[in-house]
Amino acid sequence: MISSAQNPKIKLARALAGRPKERREAEAFLAEGVRLVEEAVEANWSFRYVLYSDELSERGHALIGKLEEKIEVEKVEGKLFQSLSETETSQGILAVLNHLPLTMPRSPDFILIPDSIRDPGNLGTLLRSADAAGVQAVLIPPETTDAFAPKVVRAGMGAHFRLPVQAMSWGEIHKQTKGLQLFIADMDGQSCWETDFHQPLALIVGGEAEGASDEARSLTNAFVKIPMAGKTESLNAAVAGSVLMFEAMRQRNMKQ
Repeated sequence: MISSAQNPKIKLARALAGRPKERREAEAFLAEGVRLVEEAVEANWSFRYVLYSDELSERGHALIGKLEEKIEVEKVEGKLFQSLSETETSQGILAVLNHLPLTMPRSPDFILIPDSIRDPGNLGTLLRSADAAGVQAVLIPPETTDAFAPKVVRAGMGAHFRLPVQAMSWGEIHKQTKGLQLFIADMDGQSCWETDFHQPLALIVGGEAEGASDEARSLTNAFVKIPMAGKTESLNAAVAGSVLMFEAMRQRNMKQ
């Protein structure tokens, strides 16, 4: 059992919970909780090791039993494990995973670009909705928070293991989206109910405070909005992006 905070596995897990630089240098990230670790197993994701504590549920112990056959698994003293967790009530399992994002499809025709999204919960929710709506890839611009931060991974609920999520410069994004119609979510745009989403497209969802960046706006002048009947001025970025992605999915499914 690991009981020292100086243990190399504990030190790496702490580092990965911190700054994006640590995750980039280690080429690894964290997945915490039984369901997330199960999702990683189901996706055949590459594990480095798994840490667990006595707080683990019966379902979690069954998972540990399967993992021990394939990868390195270590038990951690309770208080020490809790110090690694970012949740109020830890589920008692934490995986250190290799950072190997899925490769881009050859000719994607439905892409999400979360632009200047700095709230981890919003970004994770957008990734979860993108996975559910049939988005084929997510491109992360420089101004957006790290998509593999622990809070984003938790909010994504396994989307990272099924959906290509790749950080790119705006120049790379411009090349990747050639041949696609780019739409920016904007309150002054055309109604999404009147917009043709059948065509190959990339949807840009701007940040919570200032909307889409100048770099995003330089790529397109096509803006799309969600009509609202009430007096609310705007929607949360994750909610707005989700509505637009599902409207695109609805239109595409009707065409089939």
